[in-house]
Amino acid sequence: MFDAIIETPIGDLGLQFHQAKLIAVQFLEQQVIPIPFARQPLEVRKITNKIEAFFSFPEDLTHLPYKFFRGTAFQKKVWQALRKIPLGETLTYGQLAEKLNTSARAIGMACRTNPLPVVIPCHRIVAATHLGGYCGHIEGEKLSIKEWLLAHERSSC
Repeated sequence: MFDAIIETPIGDLGLQFHQAKLIAVQFLEQQVIPIPFARQPLEVRKITNKIEAFFSFPEDLTHLPYKFFRGTAFQKKVWQALRKIPLGETLTYGQLAEKLNTSARAIGMACRTNPLPVVIPCHRIVAATHLGGYCGHIEGEKLSIKEWLLAHERSSC
């Protein structure tokens, strides 16, 4: 069950909240009936509006209130490190791995399980010689989403 659903150029996103903190962002594969916007708590509406606005005017979303309800201590450490990559910039899996004293593969596995894609910017991690994967996919629609997000963010810099 989603607390908010937003239409974006990369597809519909389902948002889940707990105590006015974002806990999940999910790319929706099928149409879901949204909760009427007016019934959402004010804090949820504000966060939803900021995410929606990002798709017209890119800005850093990592300051939004969120909570990780799942994930290992290591995954959470990687997700926190992703928040520090500036809008419009990228790091390679290897560069982030070096900063966190781990392997590039471990970084990729943590990125694949990111519960807040777009908000916690795993799309800003790329392979040394190509784009890399996105949300557990190495080709297809999800990779097109990663390309779109990177180009969109760069357009604002």
